Amino acid sequence: MTRTGIGIRTATERSERLIGQIHVYDGAGKGKSQAALGVVLRSIGLGIHAAEFSRVLLLRFLKGPGRNYDEDAAIEALRLGFPHLIDQVRTGRSDFFTKEEITRFDGLEAQRGWDVAKGAIASNLYSVIVLDELNPLLDLGLLEVDEVVRTLKNKPEPIEIIVTGRGTPQALLDIADLHTESVPHDHPVSREQGIEGIEIYTGAGKGKSTNALGKALQAIGRGISTDKSHRVLIVQWLKGGTGYTEDAAIAALKQSYPDLVDHHRCGRDAIVWRGQQQISDYVEAERGWEIARAALASGLYKTIIMDELNPTVDLDLLQVEPIVDALLRKPRHTEVIITGRCHNQPAYFDLASVHSEMICHKHYCEKGVDLKRGVDF
Repeated sequence: MTRTGIGIRTATERSERLIGQIHVYDGAGKGKSQAALGVVLRSIGLGIHAAEFSRVLLLRFLKGPGRNYDEDAAIEALRLGFPHLIDQVRTGRSDFFTKEEITRFDGLEAQRGWDVAKGAIASNLYSVIVLDELNPLLDLGLLEVDEVVRTLKNKPEPIEIIVTGRGTPQALLDIADLHTESVPHDHPVSREQGIEGIEIYTGAGKGKSTNALGKALQAIGRGISTDKSHRVLIVQWLKGGTGYTEDAAIAALKQSYPDLVDHHRCGRDAIVWRGQQQISDYVEAERGWEIARAALASGLYKTIIMDELNPTVDLDLLQVEPIVDALLRKPRHTEVIITGRCHNQPAYFDLASVHSEMICHKHYCEKGVDLKRGVDF
């Protein structure tokens, strides 16, 4: 008998890999850099929980000073909350440029950043190294692809490497252990109704919940930079029980920003199979929605993350109409981040100002490689 399960299985009893993998997030859709930051937060949270203080390096190419980027606020929140665990290096100029507009400065900045990356990889001091926007740097010809590929391929085994940006060269994709493409979807209805601040991340690829964690960081960081309290609510469906390392990430956030983060989880500690839903599944789903709906109406939160709402609706555990109605009436300043895969897109997808589908082209688990707590779950 074929069963279709969309629920989330915990990983409490899984064996875990020790060898770091090479992750590539590319594509034209949003969420690539934010997903990388979500992995960073998970790693930090797990390290604090396990008293293993592994360091993280955020190396950001093509993002020099003088221009603000979406993830700046999130990184600032990380650095203020965990100053002893995060290093950040930015290289490049602050404006966009084409291959025809490349200057000597661009080449020098690219090489400077890559020298830092090579040194960090060789030092083995970091558990996670994020090479943000490395892909377009390679696409512009500012670094030798063969050298980058050779360096990453020969990295120390424990290091996790995360590469982001459009235009990934094939040689890098060939050695990548994980490749997720973010594909944007356009919804004309959202422009006609003028709804802002609704973002949906779906698809079978990695990066949906991790991107939501990055968005939580971003909201907190923006509040810090403007001296305003940007409160964040994280509601997670289909995630009862224990064994989720976003718990450690969220706990780390609450430890550093105790008055800014609220977290609620609902669901059984089991996969919910289509056609085999239990009464408790409906009760738990409705409980989570009541929390989210009240938060939306209150206007107290800058960001509300509805993690795994999509599969909850897809499994008919919640009705679509109340969700559409609540989103239509949300306060203008409140951002809503909705995540999770689904077989059938519910009507509220048409309200999204951002809809990115994470497409999985390659994943190391398909080769029998164990997942890693703090990175994969």
